Amino acid sequence: MQGKVEICGVNTGKLKTLKNDEMMELLRKAQDGDMQARQTLVEGNLRLVLSVIQKFLGRGENPDDLFQVGCIGLLKAIKNFDLSQNVRFSTYGVPMIAGEIRRYLRDYSAIRVSRSVRDTAYRVLQCKEAMLAQTNREPTLEEIAKQLDMPLEEVSGAMDAIAAPVSLYEPVYSDGGDPLTVMDQVYDTKNTDEQWIEHIALREAISRLGERERRILALRFYDGKTQMEVAQSIGISQAQVSRLEKNALSAIRKNISS
Repeated sequence: MQGKVEICGVNTGKLKTLKNDEMMELLRKAQDGDMQARQTLVEGNLRLVLSVIQKFLGRGENPDDLFQVGCIGLLKAIKNFDLSQNVRFSTYGVPMIAGEIRRYLRDYSAIRVSRSVRDTAYRVLQCKEAMLAQTNREPTLEEIAKQLDMPLEEVSGAMDAIAAPVSLYEPVYSDGGDPLTVMDQVYDTKNTDEQWIEHIALREAISRLGERERRILALRFYDGKTQMEVAQSIGISQAQVSRLEKNALSAIRKNISS
């Protein structure tokens, strides 16, 4: 984004800047309904929008989308600017544009989180930027938490909540051959292909048992009941439960290995 002058099809490098007196006159006309004056004001303040959205980059958002949202904030600033106040338009416009972008990021994020968490994240980001400007180095989460007098877990959780989601197929490295993706770096030790195959085979083996054998195994190994409790539940002796259980387990092992 640094040095970029064309965004959303607009070459901001060719846009003229407006003097303060000219700005005030155009604002009066625009608020009286002059559409040409409003258009001139928008074009004359697109660089202002561009400067604001630079503060919101690096979060995975499309710069063109942020630019368009910033322009909505600019239009609101033009409409609501109080000409009776002795302030420059940029002083009022910058927080209006930034506020519109914050609302967009909060309401249309790829992952929805609560407003309180997102507000905390923005406080953390503002603190981070201030500390970076002061110390000329990236502050740690511990330093930010201390500065804001907040628990470290809350700071860390808020930053994780607004982090842009990453596709499992996002390339992270390539040496000219097949790229290494995020999925290649994520390893699940609990749900491997071998374990899924074993799970399917076990399910099929159990389905071949009789209804009484399946019920005994469910009571024994799912509900955690003793053989005596199972016997009382289904109305047979403990010896019969023991025999049926052994036969069922033997049948399962045979079906899995065959």
